[in-house]
Amino acid sequence: MSNLKSQIIADMKTAMKAKDKDGLKAVRMILGAIKQREVDERIELDDTQVLAVIQKMVKQRKDSIAQFKQAGRDDLVAVEEAELTIISSYMPQQMTEADIAIAVDKAIADTGATSMQDMGKLMGKLKGQLDGKADMAVVSSIIRSKLS
Repeated sequence: MSNLKSQIIADMKTAMKAKDKDGLKAVRMILGAIKQREVDERIELDDTQVLAVIQKMVKQRKDSIAQFKQAGRDDLVAVEEAELTIISSYMPQQMTEADIAIAVDKAIADTGATSMQDMGKLMGKLKGQLDGKADMAVVSSIIRSKLS
């Protein structure tokens, strides 16, 4: 069993003992998503794969928050933001834009990218390095600004 999954299970037990309903709900959602992927693919997920599941959940929450804000549903925004806080706590420390820019500069130097046609090559190289540590939308925008 992966370390991250073990941590999530331990946090679920802690939330149960503390009678933390909101925390328990969020942790159970994470474990449910992990279990669903394990059953679908008939494998046991490692830390990288568990992190990918958590990243997807974070992205879903952010999208939901944006849509609920547009619709004026502040009650649902509060629920999603609470879940996002708990789910995000399992993500590694996120890189700053300055750190991302340094990584992009290094990738441009390594690949010899000169135009927007090289964007796919750069994104492929950076995805492996920055996955989970940086929002790939931010990485994409930095690449666009440097190659334009």
